[in-house]
Amino acid sequence: MKIQKKLLTRAIAATLLVPMMAKAAWDSSQLQAFTDNTTFMFAVENNHHNGSSSFLASITLQNNSKIALPAGESDWQIYFHSIRKVATQQAAGLKFEHVNGDLHRLVPTKAFTGLKPGETLEIPYEAAAWIAAYTDFMPRAFMVSGDAKPAVFTNTDSENMLDFVAPIERDNQLDRHAEPKDLSPRATASWRYEQNQQAGKLSREDALKRIIPKPMDVDFNRGYAELSNQWQIRYAGRLKSEVTVFQEDLADYGLKLDAQPDHISAGKTKTIYLRVAELAELGSEGYQLEVDDDKIVITGHDNAGVFYGIQSLLALFPAEQQGQVSVPNVDIKDAPRFGWRGMHYDNGRNYHGKEALFKLVEQMGRYKLNKFHWHFSEDEGWRLEIPGLPELTDIGAYRCFDLDERECLLTQLGTGPHKSGSGNGYLTRDEFVELLKFAKARHVQIIPEIEGPGHARASIKAMEARYHTLMEAGKPEQARAYLLSDPQDTSKYITVQNYTDNSMNVCQDSTYAFIEKVTYELQGMYREAGTRLTNLHFGGDEVGAGSWVDSPVCQAMFADPNNGVAGPADLKPYFTQRVATLFAKRGIAPGAWEDGLMYDRVNPFNRDAFPNEVFTANVWDNIWEWGVADRAHRLANDGYQVVLSHGTHLYFDHPYEPHPAERGYYWAARYTDSKKTFSYMPDDVYANADFTRSGAPIENLEALVGRAMPALEKPENILGIQGQVWSETIRTEAQVQAMVFPRLLAMAERAWHKAGWEGKRIDKKRFAQDWRGFSAALALKELTKLAKAGVNVNLPVPGAKVIDGQLYANSAFEYLTIEVSLDKGESWQTYTAPMSVSNADGVLLRTRLGDKKFSRTTRLD
Repeated sequence: MKIQKKLLTRAIAATLLVPMMAKAAWDSSQLQAFTDNTTFMFAVENNHHNGSSSFLASITLQNNSKIALPAGESDWQIYFHSIRKVATQQAAGLKFEHVNGDLHRLVPTKAFTGLKPGETLEIPYEAAAWIAAYTDFMPRAFMVSGDAKPAVFTNTDSENMLDFVAPIERDNQLDRHAEPKDLSPRATASWRYEQNQQAGKLSREDALKRIIPKPMDVDFNRGYAELSNQWQIRYAGRLKSEVTVFQEDLADYGLKLDAQPDHISAGKTKTIYLRVAELAELGSEGYQLEVDDDKIVITGHDNAGVFYGIQSLLALFPAEQQGQVSVPNVDIKDAPRFGWRGMHYDNGRNYHGKEALFKLVEQMGRYKLNKFHWHFSEDEGWRLEIPGLPELTDIGAYRCFDLDERECLLTQLGTGPHKSGSGNGYLTRDEFVELLKFAKARHVQIIPEIEGPGHARASIKAMEARYHTLMEAGKPEQARAYLLSDPQDTSKYITVQNYTDNSMNVCQDSTYAFIEKVTYELQGMYREAGTRLTNLHFGGDEVGAGSWVDSPVCQAMFADPNNGVAGPADLKPYFTQRVATLFAKRGIAPGAWEDGLMYDRVNPFNRDAFPNEVFTANVWDNIWEWGVADRAHRLANDGYQVVLSHGTHLYFDHPYEPHPAERGYYWAARYTDSKKTFSYMPDDVYANADFTRSGAPIENLEALVGRAMPALEKPENILGIQGQVWSETIRTEAQVQAMVFPRLLAMAERAWHKAGWEGKRIDKKRFAQDWRGFSAALALKELTKLAKAGVNVNLPVPGAKVIDGQLYANSAFEYLTIEVSLDKGESWQTYTAPMSVSNADGVLLRTRLGDKKFSRTTRLD
């Protein structure tokens, strides 16, 4: 038996060593052996290549396996994800092919010379734009052959980008482009040190008293209320839901307070009173909070006001106290700046699990945000179960290697070839109803988004799969009922995200039947949760130019002189009008992204064509030199209700600092840290014009744009502001939380509170004082509270400088612990004051929160 085993082992080994014949298929074990032992590495070679239009990159294969890639044509392909469309057609004997979206493949040609064990193959290529950050590259490159199970290159099956991306260190890698010159700074220790420098110091006591978001009127008094389990709660009967959430929150501090309706006498026991009364001077969502030694009174203009008063009380709790909590005596009068205080979360690109949604909604309520824009449908995924349309989640919620897309969507964004890959999944109907109830209890309205007509590939492909299944079953009428594409459409287009087939056909009645079906099911979920669907977003943005022009269904519409559709330019407003009318009949206010409501760069669709009293527009494109950053004013002046969602300050998928190791896209701004978000001034859109995309300071916005900038004539149509997180580069729950927190708190501050430093220009002295209080409160209590709630927060990398042999260090958040290593990370000590260093080369620094949470480390320059 042992001899037979040895012979078998030798036979297998011999098979692995023999190069396969051209066109021969590999089996699964061979694919796995090759990808397990061959490294696949991306590299940025040169961003100084072609202005800002393209860059040079490479893929390197190091064959450490015992299998040779044979010369010439063969039945294998290597698939990889690239958000930058590859322009090179052939290199190193391999043909580059764009499949769709970010998916590309390498196919061997007759010119391929093979790759033997021990050899290295470099494959140079040119791609669009530039890459100056590791996360622009996507993980999970994989290999296929014949019917064998696809195999991921093991070193790319990782969230550590350096496992499959070569270091980005040289000037022509760190710069995005040389012409125009990239003027953005580089995040070095000394640059951070200068950025973090601020005069004066805030006392710990004052920082602990800082409430986020800052109340309108605060008057602290002497003394403290010492909360313990000997206290009780009395509440107006209508506040039962708010009391339930309050008791849950108190339990986090070891407090279990008995709560009774206010018709039951409180006696002489120390009591928290929760009341509702008309507060005309404060209005909707306003509240008063009075804390005394033995009594706390929260009076709200409405239930929401009481809830927000409770959040301000909780904000005064020190993070670490348990069982007994000291709260400073205070009188607060407060009301929100805006009625719309929103957070947008893209779950379509990547799904991060049910808990990520609940944690986000919980923290939104904590910081007085009230609109949760849930982007559950996209090109790359559909994330909500819809009764009657199981294909939306059976197929649309998963990406894998299925070129026919009958089992799943085409793999994208680093998911790899298997359904178990990152970003897959969805929320069931029952889970969504649970989320709606959870959000309602925290005064958070969930606004879902059915993305269309563009960015709709997931729903399009799911409905195509449904169509094919029902046609095969001999049910043509059912098959066509919700079809979103015209099988005869030969239109050619490519979107910003490199898709060629992601536009719903707006000329088909079945498209509107689909939207109505999904809307109907959503309304049922809201009713079951005890609430109403009053706002529904339909996207509208980034429709590929050329969509529908060669669709026979649309051509027939153009030929009909009586339908108001004369040509392709009429199709987007036609779609918008039909959807808006559909929503109006159901009592729903529609919402869209700004470019979904524009004929061109400056002319919005005719507002009078839509029957909706409220029609919200998320205005995002404030790339100043592109000349469309005045759309907030144009849309508001035309009667749309505007939600400021500007990319430069409010996109939390952008890096925190200009460093290649920071996660996120950076098309709107090279970086957006918490301080920049905190500095956003919603009352004067143009006052936020600070830098161009290349990093040049903007001195004269009108001169940059080359025309007059329209004034805001109807300020009442600016509803508020909203933060956005798009998830192309965000594959895990921990990653999405780090991108959102703590920037969400800075955005919440601006949505709730108008600062005294706001104006045509920032009052720098008053801003610095306000930022110092905010950031110190983050460091001393808010970050710890978030961590205790299971939220993975981002910690700023410290700044440092050696001056006269002394190491000086600081943090963007005053009072955040800084640690120093003098032995290249072998040991760490807390930085408390300037310290002598003899060898700067070995010095590392990082910030720390608690015992387990650290920032990225930095070296001295």
